[in-house]
Amino acid sequence: MSNQLKYQVRDLYKKLLYLGREYPLGYENFFRPRLKAAFVKNRDLKDHDEIKKAIDRGEYVVKELEALYYLRKYRSLKRSYYNQLP
Repeated sequence: MSNQLKYQVRDLYKKLLYLGREYPLGYENFFRPRLKAAFVKNRDLKDHDEIKKAIDRGEYVVKELEALYYLRKYRSLKRSYYNQLP
């Protein structure tokens, strides 16, 4: 694996760890073990195309998590303003 791909994989892992801190089902008991298992499962990939596909799948998960958090924030703000109406 080239250094560029190693950097991308490491960066993706760090990004997912950071985003997982706010995961609704829990970080230590749910998100982190599943994240580690997913990366360990793909540890033996050697083909650059397969590694790229796995990185793209991980980037998709990052976007989904960000969307989940934005939606949760939006709902919280909406609830705080519209529940005060008579």
